[in-house]
Amino acid sequence: MAHFLPHTLFTFYLIIFSVFLNKSIDGFFFRQFIRQTKGTDSTRHLHFYFHDILSGKNPTAVNILTPPGGSIASFGSTIMIDDALTEEQDSTSKVIGRAQGFYSVASQSELAFLMVMTFSFVEGEYSGSTLSILGRNPVMNGVREMAVVGGTGKFRFARGYALAHTVWFDAFTGDATVEYNVYVSQD
Repeated sequence: MAHFLPHTLFTFYLIIFSVFLNKSIDGFFFRQFIRQTKGTDSTRHLHFYFHDILSGKNPTAVNILTPPGGSIASFGSTIMIDDALTEEQDSTSKVIGRAQGFYSVASQSELAFLMVMTFSFVEGEYSGSTLSILGRNPVMNGVREMAVVGGTGKFRFARGYALAHTVWFDAFTGDATVEYNVYVSQD
C-alpha cells in the first residue's frame, strides 16, 4: 500500500498537468508572458525546443536516484539528462545542441525541479559555445523562469534568463517537449 500512494499521486499530478497543457498548448499564455519580458537591444534572444525522453530503448533522461519508498516524482528524485535541443517543436527537426545536466524534485509540497544544466550548441552561429542554467522549475506553471548563470565561447560572461513552456507531455511515459526562449546579455 505504501508504494501505491506515491505512484498514484504522481499519476494524478501528470493527469492534471496534461489537462493544463491542453488549455495552453496554443502558446497564448506563453506569448503573453514573452511580451511582458522583452530584453534590451543588447540582449540576444535564442529560441529552441528541449526533448526530454524517459522511455524507449535510448532514453535521453534517466532516473539516477529515487528516495527509499518513493517514486520518480518523490522529493529528492534525480534525473540525469542529455536531451536534444532542436530548431522546431518536432523532435526530428534539426538538432542545434544538447541540454546536459540533471534535475531533481526539490519541493516537498509541489512538483518543482531544481534544474542544473548546460545548453551545449553544436550548430549555427553559437556552435562550440555553452550556456549554464540554474534555477527552480515549478513544472505545473505554464511559464517558468530560470537564471542563465554563465557561459563559454560566444557566451563568455553571459547572464540572463530562460523561459520554459511545456508544449507536449505524455503522462504515461513522462516524455516531454519544452519550448525555451533564452535572453542573454554579456559584460
